[in-house]
Amino acid sequence: MKAICLSLLTFLSVLSLNNTVSAQQKTPKLGIASSLSQDSLVYAAGFKLITESVKKMLSPALTADEFNNNLEKIKAAKCKVLTCNVFFPADIKIAGPDVDEAKVLTYAEGVLSRAKQAGVKYIVLGSSGARSIPADYDVGKAKADFVKLCKKLGEIAGKYQVLIVLENLQSSETNFLNSLKSAAEIVRKVNHPNFRLNADIFHMMREGDLPEEIIAAGDVIAFVEVAEKETRSLPGVKGDDFKPYLNALKQINYKGYLFIEGSVKNAAVEIPAAFKYLSAQINEVYLGK
Repeated sequence: MKAICLSLLTFLSVLSLNNTVSAQQKTPKLGIASSLSQDSLVYAAGFKLITESVKKMLSPALTADEFNNNLEKIKAAKCKVLTCNVFFPADIKIAGPDVDEAKVLTYAEGVLSRAKQAGVKYIVLGSSGARSIPADYDVGKAKADFVKLCKKLGEIAGKYQVLIVLENLQSSETNFLNSLKSAAEIVRKVNHPNFRLNADIFHMMREGDLPEEIIAAGDVIAFVEVAEKETRSLPGVKGDDFKPYLNALKQINYKGYLFIEGSVKNAAVEIPAAFKYLSAQINEVYLGK
């Protein structure tokens, strides 16, 4: 009888675990942009994935000793550093009349080679200052030249098994590629498996992009970011409803990564609350809970 009870308990435990894993596989995987110095707090909040910055973790400007120290921090962290953002600093132009292609590609080679060593799988290409163009510059030419450059970036990324994800940015940050549609157009023209689209819901809301734009760009979306509209706060601070955008993600069968990237005033309170708040909306949309 005791053996039967133990077997039943084991069966129920495995069933519960399988149901949990199954539920996780049906929903996007949550991460957050945060310093590794907050690794323990972020992990305790429920996150297992972190975005750090290229400048801090991977930049070619870092000495070998500094980079190796970063590798040790990444290895020791509870959360995985899956992504790094702000690919290019403002002084390395990637669009417009002042692009030094050799400089761009040399820098990208350095970043992406270090990304591979660090196990970083995604590099977010927002880089508002680097991609801004003069107000009177020919946008068509800027896009055509940018596509050519991004094809070469995709080739480098492919060499190091890293995915570059181009982010749509609001017009208050840059004057180039402000809508999800315009960013998706670039990604389709680049047409490289290591150069895809980051659908940033915060920037979409700021620019008035409707959730339907996610559906239209569904074939090229490989990453998603989110924050609340008014002050770029973490989900739950203002109580924004992301469900229309999450519904669009569900319609395109998106089960990839969904990272929070926002401003934080009280990390100990806001980070755990953000995990619970966004998880609840995701579960409601994806799982009907």
